[in-house]
Amino acid sequence: MTSIASVHGPDDLRALTLPQTEELAADIRRLLVEEVTHTGGHLGPSLGVVELTLALHRVFESPRDQILWDTGHQTYPHKIITGRAAAFGTLRQPGGLSGYPSRAESAHDLIENSHASTVLSYADGLAKAHRLTGATDRAVVAVIGDGALTGGMAWEALNNLADGADRPVVVVLNDNTRSYAPTVGGIPAHLAQLRTEDRSPHSVFENLGLAYVGPVDGHDIAALEEALRHAAGLGRPVVVHCLTEKGRGHAPAEQDEADRFHAVRPRPAARTEPRPAPAPAWTDVFGEELAAIGARCPDVVALTAAMLAPTGLTAFAERFPDRTFDVGIAEQHAVTSAAGLALGGLHPVVAVYATFLNRAFDQMLLDVALHRAPVTFVLDRAGVTGDDGASHNGMWDLSLFQMVPGLRVAAPRDAATLRRALREALAVQDGPTALRFPKGSAGHDIPAVATLDGMDVLRRADSDARDVLLVSVGAMAGVCLEAADRLAEHGFGVTVVDPRWIAPVPAALVELGLGHSLVATVEDGGRSGGAGAAIAQALADAGARTPVRTFGLPQRFLDHGRRDDILAAHGLTGRHISRAVVEALAGRDDSVSIGDLAPQPVGADQ
Repeated sequence: MTSIASVHGPDDLRALTLPQTEELAADIRRLLVEEVTHTGGHLGPSLGVVELTLALHRVFESPRDQILWDTGHQTYPHKIITGRAAAFGTLRQPGGLSGYPSRAESAHDLIENSHASTVLSYADGLAKAHRLTGATDRAVVAVIGDGALTGGMAWEALNNLADGADRPVVVVLNDNTRSYAPTVGGIPAHLAQLRTEDRSPHSVFENLGLAYVGPVDGHDIAALEEALRHAAGLGRPVVVHCLTEKGRGHAPAEQDEADRFHAVRPRPAARTEPRPAPAPAWTDVFGEELAAIGARCPDVVALTAAMLAPTGLTAFAERFPDRTFDVGIAEQHAVTSAAGLALGGLHPVVAVYATFLNRAFDQMLLDVALHRAPVTFVLDRAGVTGDDGASHNGMWDLSLFQMVPGLRVAAPRDAATLRRALREALAVQDGPTALRFPKGSAGHDIPAVATLDGMDVLRRADSDARDVLLVSVGAMAGVCLEAADRLAEHGFGVTVVDPRWIAPVPAALVELGLGHSLVATVEDGGRSGGAGAAIAQALADAGARTPVRTFGLPQRFLDHGRRDDILAAHGLTGRHISRAVVEALAGRDDSVSIGDLAPQPVGADQ
């Protein structure tokens, strides 16, 4: 049997016979199931493209021929056959292989692409560059799924590709009828028509002016190779329509109608003692509360961009299917459509991952905020998400939010404050609101010891000393309380406050800051323009001379790893914050000693 160990790169692959290649496909599937169920990752998408990946690398000569992948979670087989099989057990682990294409890993990874619907624009640009530089010895191949074709950017690119008959690009349409869930809208209906024997009328691609090849069985290597060679020989932009099955070859994935094992969690370690009852996940808390609110408020509707279950909308959709809108992978459309729903008298909830709202910032700014439309944005996976890496860390939202006039932003610290914030947001009728929370468990509720003009006071100084005001943003409350304990042990008077609603900066927070010797803000987003920067600006505008120390993430792309490890590496721990606060106070008062607070190594940016 031909094994993965015998293939060190695409050149070895092209030397195999067809039967040997089919044996290799089975071996790749075995490795995928074995390793990804251990490390966690995107299993279903990768199982579905094994034969397609083999055919692409046998027909085209990567990296000279440039094979680009849209939504790079389907690139595990590509990684395996481009020399990374031996390291596959490190997938998504700190210091290991990325779960997406990575230019640092291989010359075969030209783009680091994990947001959908973008690859055809890359391909269009590359083809134009090759024409202008006279590079006629290489092909441009772009693999895009049917789900990604629901994104408007893909059609902007197709419009331009069709206008370049002298710029050949092979568009490989990986049609598995799904993104997370079944693909929605008019596009899947058209592709379904193309799968039938009666192909009249012509495909939309032909009507645009592109050539069309297919449909072809995406699990038949010989048929795939024939179709790809034919397409490459046409010398013009062409779409090769490949029919694949997500989760192919792994029975549990094939039988999973929810998402065909789109993403699987790491296999839990064996335990002998009983497991404690897990705390609820942020996503589940939001989903349950929204469904409960929906029963009382018929004007509440929900939108998502092809991520109904991952964003927690399943319960709402089951109870109120007519009030739930999955618009496909089209965040820009989702936001402006939500504005239209709001202008029509409803209160839309747009549920997306924080990293994906970046794509619809203009729509949030000018289509929603300018019109003071009551739209509520719910951002899952805000802050550090960890193992999905740079493109999925939702660390940009707080910086972007500061630029949106009239947007009110809540950062709940636990399940109770998430429920409360959602109810408050849906009561707002004169402008947009946003809630953001991280990935994973919401943990245990953290009670307030007092309230102050809508803000929660989590800790009061044990003495009359008002040395430090620690401002906790969202899920950083536990870290702030740990820092306060450490500071209190050394005699400092510390107040810990959770504003809950962090934008605009509450006037009461500014007033509270004026009465302390130092204000320190702690957030799991980027420091540049984030919540801490806004608080510092508000204090300065009030004429305060109180120094402000902001703790957050450096504005750079962070490697994949565990959330806690990433936060610790950038100084977002109680130990580091307490030491840094003492150092800041020491700069103002020589009587302050920092000797008892041991240092903790952190990133240079902190």
